[in-house]
Amino acid sequence: MVFKINISEKTGKTFHLEAEAEELLEKELHNKIQGKDVSLDLEGYEFEITGASDNAGFTSMANVEGIGLKKLLLSYEKAMKKKPRKEGKKKYSTSKPKGLRLRKTVRGKVISPAIVQINLKVLKQGNKKLAEIFPDQCKAKVEEKPAEEKPTEQAPEKEEALKTEVKPEEKTEK
Repeated sequence: MVFKINISEKTGKTFHLEAEAEELLEKELHNKIQGKDVSLDLEGYEFEITGASDNAGFTSMANVEGIGLKKLLLSYEKAMKKKPRKEGKKKYSTSKPKGLRLRKTVRGKVISPAIVQINLKVLKQGNKKLAEIFPDQCKAKVEEKPAEEKPTEQAPEKEEALKTEVKPEEKTEK
């Protein structure tokens, strides 16, 4: 089973990894796991499972038992990000909208083969830093622009060409 694993540090940097980790099956949200269970490069690390989602995008919730899908009546929190349709002319604040609840589908807290993405948080650092393990993700992605011709380089050439082609008439006195 190949999982897309997101590993986040305390600094806010997130590292992405695709790994085949059979040891993660049957683990629950908020369990602690060893780094060697995820990948051999992560020896010495300790992680906490903070979240997961399946191929349809349904998130795992810690208060739902098992591995299956379940419809819950949710208020404005995790797995529920909808804004209210009408609140009248009142402007609603960015906090919880008053009285908004919707029935949403969520997945259980146990990691199963249906899970595609797993989010991990670093609890204990290993021998190597994550930046050394994932050097390609630490580089700043800068796109190189094609070299543009500078207008100052062409302008003197054009001016010289114009001067040679058009000569002012010399005034002669009669």
